[in-house]
Amino acid sequence: MWQVDKSWTLFLDRDGVINVRILDDYVKSPDEFIFIEGVPDSIAKFNEMFGNVFVVTNQQGIGKGIMSERNLEEVHHYMQELLKESNAHITQFYFAPQLSEELSQMRKPNTGMGLKAQEDYPSVRFEKSIMVGDSDSDIEFGKRLGMKTVKVDENLNDNSGADACIKNLNELIKLLTV
Repeated sequence: MWQVDKSWTLFLDRDGVINVRILDDYVKSPDEFIFIEGVPDSIAKFNEMFGNVFVVTNQQGIGKGIMSERNLEEVHHYMQELLKESNAHITQFYFAPQLSEELSQMRKPNTGMGLKAQEDYPSVRFEKSIMVGDSDSDIEFGKRLGMKTVKVDENLNDNSGADACIKNLNELIKLLTV
């Protein structure tokens, strides 16, 4: 589909893409974090295929006072430790703690987290990047930056205008290695 190599970057949303989303709540501690089946192995494969694999995640639970940045760091540290067991890793985590009504440039669909990743990793080229997410705001974030976009939807019901729709991250590997 796309000729992905180490000059490409993969941006992943977290909840609903990497881990099981908690309905009407937030993953506030490591004991609430559960990988979606097959994700660690998929990320290991992405590490082989892409130069960088970033997580970009809206985390307004921090802005609401339901959790702290420290809680989020603990969840991401735990996730990295689990990924190591599959010889996988996330290059960098980016998060937006702001409330949606604050209209922050950091919150998806705004582009702040992507621009910060490019500032931190100057080799990032958005035209050689893929954004994978399960919400329309994830897809809009990718499109605003000129990325390829992939929607994760178990039912494959996509009306976001994404370039592709998949059931899970393992399907992305199949899509990219065709």
